[in-house]
Amino acid sequence: MKKTVKKAAYSKMSTKGRTTGQPAVKKAVKKATKSKPGPAQNTSLKKQYMKSTPVCKVTFRLPKDAAPDANTVSVVGEFNDWNMSEHRMKKLKNGDFTATVELPCNREFRFRYLIDSCRWENDWFADKYVPNEHGSDDSVVVV
Repeated sequence: MKKTVKKAAYSKMSTKGRTTGQPAVKKAVKKATKSKPGPAQNTSLKKQYMKSTPVCKVTFRLPKDAAPDANTVSVVGEFNDWNMSEHRMKKLKNGDFTATVELPCNREFRFRYLIDSCRWENDWFADKYVPNEHGSDDSVVVV
């Protein structure tokens, strides 16, 4: 695929009046191969470490693709004693759900998303996964 992109980039360049087309080639190839982030490139865990305290603000994001018909979503895990109503997520205009939770640093926390109080979903981009006692896996965030 890259060869096709490079050929397209080369064909759009003009080397008229230049002693060497090398800088223009690099720019054209770079521009032609630059991709916009798509669902597969998004990460759902955004971490912001605080300078003044040993705390990390973690923003959890459940994409619309994971729960297209969801009305409510909560992030539930060890950090809230698996309380199903403590961290309700906000539904964004694009259909994603998001919530920010402050977590102590240098720890790992198991969690899952609870959709419409009846269906569990893992985070597609969790730091890792560990088996749970229910025969499935829990997502893990490492801070």
